[in-house]
Amino acid sequence: MPVWRPTARLLLLDPAERVLLFGGQEAGRQFWFTPGGGVRRGESLTAAGVRELAEETGIVRAEAELGPVVATSTERWRGGDTDFFGADSFFLLRVADTDIDTSRMEELERSVITELRWWSAAELAATLDEVYPVGLGGLLERLTRDGVPDRPVRLPWLGLQDGADGAVGGGVEHRGLRPEVAHRG
Repeated sequence: MPVWRPTARLLLLDPAERVLLFGGQEAGRQFWFTPGGGVRRGESLTAAGVRELAEETGIVRAEAELGPVVATSTERWRGGDTDFFGADSFFLLRVADTDIDTSRMEELERSVITELRWWSAAELAATLDEVYPVGLGGLLERLTRDGVPDRPVRLPWLGLQDGADGAVGGGVEHRGLRPEVAHRG
């Protein structure tokens, strides 16, 4: 039976409609991913989003200020000897300031994250680097053009579809990435 691993991910948009991504390298590949991480036992999804926001970016917000969940992504994956069922929920939050304070990051996060960058939808569409979630560029275009969707958009996990319902492939080993990198926080 897989271990349930919900995460609160953050789509931070600056005044120029750019999204903040953290960068890392693994096995010679550059990859980018959203701030956020796992929901702790007894913690709500929104509380986890606020906590991760403060830890990883230094931005402090109340739960009521965190925007809505605008996208989700799910996947069953393997980390070491453990099977996980990951469920990412992406919150949208607009910020006025692009100054980021990473001093409260956990050691694991510091070991994975090598840089941060604000990305436009056009830059995401043009990059050859791996970007997670898959489809972020299109989602960013949609959010900036149409605003918050009526219900969260389903995004593929690593671009591997295996079902008509949008659920993603079973038991992927994440292309050789370390387990803590594969589940992105």
